[in-house]
Amino acid sequence: MRIVTWNVNGLRSILSKTLISFVEEVNADILCLQETKVDNASVPDLSCLPYEFRTFNGAVRRGYSGTAMFSRIRPLAIDCQTAPESLLIPAEGRIIAADFKEFYLVNVYTPNAQGTLARLPLRKNLWDPEFRAMLLSLDEKKPLIVCGDLNVAHKPIDLAYPDANRGYAGYTDEEREGFDGHLRAGFVDVFRHFHPSLTGAYSWWSYRSGARQRNIGWRIDYFLASSRLMKQVRSCEILPKIGGSDHAPVLLELETMGHKTEP
Repeated sequence: MRIVTWNVNGLRSILSKTLISFVEEVNADILCLQETKVDNASVPDLSCLPYEFRTFNGAVRRGYSGTAMFSRIRPLAIDCQTAPESLLIPAEGRIIAADFKEFYLVNVYTPNAQGTLARLPLRKNLWDPEFRAMLLSLDEKKPLIVCGDLNVAHKPIDLAYPDANRGYAGYTDEEREGFDGHLRAGFVDVFRHFHPSLTGAYSWWSYRSGARQRNIGWRIDYFLASSRLMKQVRSCEILPKIGGSDHAPVLLELETMGHKTEP
């Protein structure tokens, strides 16, 4: 099974650029998108995408935030309201939780702390602990995969200039500690599991100063997984050559009972 996560920085924009060709190329079973900027009442025509099952969680504010999940596999259940009520106010469409036969899949677009760090208290005191509690409650029932834009570079290896960015949004001690909390709770950073010392592996680049061409980036898009599910995970790769957004897609390959690989 192939699962992709991608912050597309606007669903309509990416449709006119690289989404269709990317879907054809990567052949993902499940596609999770963040920052769709589409509210539930104005979803564009997606008949070009080969996914029967589609879920959108749009923000109340038009042109802002939002998540989507596309699947060839019928979920047992879909929930956009799994998160504690405090994480849904104001409604920003940041979480989709899907129940599949062998695992839960949570697609998330974590709030940015903002340049002034105005939302850092929300991240530290509300979002990170309550989101983690939500994940743990699901993990008690069956293994869990989390994917999306977590808006934090965890370690110095995860951004090009860690010293210069220390204390700025996405690389504050508070945000990094929040990520540490997810790992202490038993979830695995899947990319780092497979690439523990790989440098220059980033998933987001500023549009300014040719950052992407110079690979001055940050790794802020992740797959996390329950530790007991890791024996089924075959690979996790960032796809930096795929354009159309300031983020790169991330691809996870998982062996399930319906998708057995040859020994």
